[in-house]
Amino acid sequence: MAGLRVGFIGAGNMAQALAKGLISAGVTKPSNIIASSPKIAQHCLDAMEKLGCRVTYSNVEVTAGQDVTLIAVKPSVVPEVLADIRAHVTPGGPLIASIAMGVSLKTMEAALAPSSRVVRCMPNTPCLVLEGASVYCRGSAATDEDAKIANRLLSSVGLCHEVPESYLDAVTGLSGSGPAYAFLIVEALADGGVMMGLPRDLAISLAAKTLLGSAKMVLENNVHPGVLKDAVCSPGGCTIAGVYALEAAGLRGALINAVSKATQRARDISNC
Repeated sequence: MAGLRVGFIGAGNMAQALAKGLISAGVTKPSNIIASSPKIAQHCLDAMEKLGCRVTYSNVEVTAGQDVTLIAVKPSVVPEVLADIRAHVTPGGPLIASIAMGVSLKTMEAALAPSSRVVRCMPNTPCLVLEGASVYCRGSAATDEDAKIANRLLSSVGLCHEVPESYLDAVTGLSGSGPAYAFLIVEALADGGVMMGLPRDLAISLAAKTLLGSAKMVLENNVHPGVLKDAVCSPGGCTIAGVYALEAAGLRGALINAVSKATQRARDISNC
């Protein structure tokens, strides 16, 4: 995989994060990465160039001769991109991966030549700090080797799972939108600390690190979060009093409802 040739159509924040991850994880070297973007987004190309990657204004150049080309543009631009690269995507050509929300495998396959190999990816913004929670799903012609490539791409910036395409809207509602929920929780915990007399910068630091450490315990201990929660709640203690306040305020139901509403919105967008 060290010689993997990777192209990015679109060179924004997510493309830059993935490129950084691929390089730092040793999946490929900067000279094997090429990115395209329109001239209006020259600053994005400049950022990729600073990583040592090659840049171009041509989507075709990013596709021809690559092992995988990742489409990292807005959903409305995807049809134009697929039409632009169609002639250069053959069964033996590059794997086409897309992170555009709502653009289905069926849509991508219909826009490309028969038997083109495609995958859909759903990363989230913590990829920017190499702590992403990502999933991908394969198209009808994608091979096991293609799945390994997709997994390696996304694993370079965090956690990665393969899922059926039917899961993607719920993934959007949970991990795609989830960082916003987490930021709200960090801010609210910090507000509580400030209300109790802590300086704002200290309160934010403690709140953010508490969420980070707690999440790491869930991932590394292989223990249900309810068990970990119970271990912190001493009988008659401070923590169980705080947990009771959260339950009384409906925190659990509010978060479940947030994921549900965001999932439904993702479904609405996918059906547009």
